[in-house]
Amino acid sequence: MFSCIFISSLLLIAKFVLTFMHVNISKCFYKITEDFHHEGDVVIGAFFPLHTYYTKNKIPHSYLPYYYKDNYLQYNFKNYQYILALLFAIEEINGNPNLLPNISLGFDFYNVRFIEKDTLMNVCFWLTGQGQKNILPNYNCGKSNFATALTGTAWTTSAQIGTLLQLFKFPQLSFGPYDSILSDRGQYSSLYQMASKYTSLSLGIVSLMVHFRWSWVGLILPDNHKGNKILSEFREDMERKGVCIAFVKMIPMTWNAYYNKFWENMDETNVIIIYGDIDSLTGLMRNIGQRLLTAKVWVMNTEPHITDYADYFMLDSFHGSLIFTHNYRKSFKITNFIQTVNPYKYPEDIYLPKLWHLFFKCSFSDVDCRLLANCQPNASLDVLPSHILDMAISEESNNINNAVYAVAHSLHQMSLQEVQIQPHEHGEARAFFPWQIPQSVCSESCGPGFRKVTLEGKAICCYNCTPCGDNEISNETDVDQCVKCPESHYSNTEKNHCLQKTVIFLAYEDPLGMTLACIALCLSALTAFVIGVFVKYRDTPIVKANNRGLSYTLLITITFCLLCSLNFIGQPNTASCILQQNIFGIAFTVALATVLAKAITVVLAFKATFPGRMVRWLMTSRAPNYIIPLCTLIQLLICGIWMAMSPPFIHQENHAEHGHILLLCNKGSSVAFHCVLGYLCSLAFGGYTMAFLSRNLPDTFNESKFLSFSMVVFFCVWVTFLPVYHSTKGKVMVAVEVFSILASSTALLGFIFAPKCYIILFRPEKNSFHHIRDKTYSRWNKI
Repeated sequence: MFSCIFISSLLLIAKFVLTFMHVNISKCFYKITEDFHHEGDVVIGAFFPLHTYYTKNKIPHSYLPYYYKDNYLQYNFKNYQYILALLFAIEEINGNPNLLPNISLGFDFYNVRFIEKDTLMNVCFWLTGQGQKNILPNYNCGKSNFATALTGTAWTTSAQIGTLLQLFKFPQLSFGPYDSILSDRGQYSSLYQMASKYTSLSLGIVSLMVHFRWSWVGLILPDNHKGNKILSEFREDMERKGVCIAFVKMIPMTWNAYYNKFWENMDETNVIIIYGDIDSLTGLMRNIGQRLLTAKVWVMNTEPHITDYADYFMLDSFHGSLIFTHNYRKSFKITNFIQTVNPYKYPEDIYLPKLWHLFFKCSFSDVDCRLLANCQPNASLDVLPSHILDMAISEESNNINNAVYAVAHSLHQMSLQEVQIQPHEHGEARAFFPWQIPQSVCSESCGPGFRKVTLEGKAICCYNCTPCGDNEISNETDVDQCVKCPESHYSNTEKNHCLQKTVIFLAYEDPLGMTLACIALCLSALTAFVIGVFVKYRDTPIVKANNRGLSYTLLITITFCLLCSLNFIGQPNTASCILQQNIFGIAFTVALATVLAKAITVVLAFKATFPGRMVRWLMTSRAPNYIIPLCTLIQLLICGIWMAMSPPFIHQENHAEHGHILLLCNKGSSVAFHCVLGYLCSLAFGGYTMAFLSRNLPDTFNESKFLSFSMVVFFCVWVTFLPVYHSTKGKVMVAVEVFSILASSTALLGFIFAPKCYIILFRPEKNSFHHIRDKTYSRWNKI
């Protein structure tokens, strides 16, 4: 009986202690204010959403691991990274002796509750310097050392604060996602957005759909002006790429009666695009996580922070999601900085004690609720899991860092020029006025790179500023007309200076020129090797067949055809321009005429077995050998007329590539050049016709099939060359001609001589008279 009473007493004491600790903890959580101050000569106002108050009727879902609640106070510690990014940038600037010397930056933090009244109230507290006392509009009872207000992440928050700050012409920097409404200078004249304009993500997402052949996809967008604008962009890009929209779901602002209807027809597709900002997607992500909608491919532009409790579940609705984000520079210094942050180093921070209490088992001090005891050793923020506090710097944190540096550089420039700075004699602190020395103009001045455009029906003082056109500049303010750069110059990106163009050509030092030259030399060496093989085995049947002399002529000519391509590479001059076309035309004429002669020889050799004086005379008089000089003479005549009437010359192309002057050879007479090509194609067609007619003649080493293949490839190369050549510009145009020369020469070498070299080198038993007799005897027996 006594033991039972003793145990009951212990339980009551334990219950009392736990109750007291809970009351103490709750008391400390509520006692700590929701704003704090970091000292500095110049102060930045920081308005970030870190915690929210809820009424009994609006308590969020009971299980949100990274949302920690005390009664109706809900914390989102993932957003605490914003304060860390702000603190890191300020300490880095304060420690830089070359930026804002003798001036330190600080900040005032105010929590944003997503309630417009409370948000504007906090801004008024900050502007008037009264804290949470009575507000005195248009009066500042503290120091007037405020520089700018840093707001985000929701565009509505920045818009609400901007409506108030623009009354005082007070500068405001928004670090949240880009929004077209906030860029309206008429409505928000002092608000600047740090985020980049999302103009390419939608096209990138549609390109991914095309790559994976996902032509039936769903769209989930926020039900606001941004969602409607994004929807039109997606429709345009998808229609152009042939992707169809299975359904479009607009995310409601509140999840009430529309809740169940939203999820209808969600199974129509397995690929769903979710596009929006963090604030508009919070409710959606939470609902998807609760429903465990697996077997879906989610393509998003925002990381699904709301479902980062996958560490606790085997299933995750967003497992394997594809996330599109803009690339930005990530600093390793800020990661190291986060590891050093603790409540003792920054006692003014109201959130560090709560973090240490929740995650490192620290207890609150009974005195001021800030000093902590009984903490885990080596406690550091970097040991927290990513669903609580992510060490990877977010895009919003990167924008905060850029915003602080923008403020610092602006203040540094102001201090150097001593503009808008009050005298600071007798050790008085400097006070910076954020508004502009007053102006009264109808239109702002047009700076360098722009020109004025008068408005119809308006006074002459009212105008618009339009950028200078291509290759035009203006290096003064308020110019009426831009000045065009000379042909030897080009305008810079800012359109305020003309820069000298550099001379370029297809050089041997260029990767493209070097590659083509190496290919030409390698193929020439290969052709020389084939010549050596044919000379060494000149008395074998396969070399003697089809006129050994014509084979030597064709191989030597192919070598010249390959080497003539080198004349197109390097800095052009008058001599090289003339030699390019002449050597090209004559060398290929000899090669094609040789092929034609070889094809005719095969036909005449077969016809000679039948009675006929003409055929026998052609064979005995070696008439096919006269085909080569006759065809070459005709090409020489065409080239001579070309050189006499309009020869090639050096040409400077000023607009082929931006910022460069291209040196290349102009062919002079385009008609003559096409006549040379046409004559070559006619020879190729004639050789193909003769080879095709003799393809089935009963000859042991009949090469007619290989001759016909080589002529078909040659004809296709140069017929394709014409449209490709005329549709390219710059060095690529010259490279196309070089490539066509190499390709057609390789076709002659490969199709005609590769089979023979294979028999000579690897099947020598077939290259003998004994093999020919046996094969002929076998054929006659079959007949």
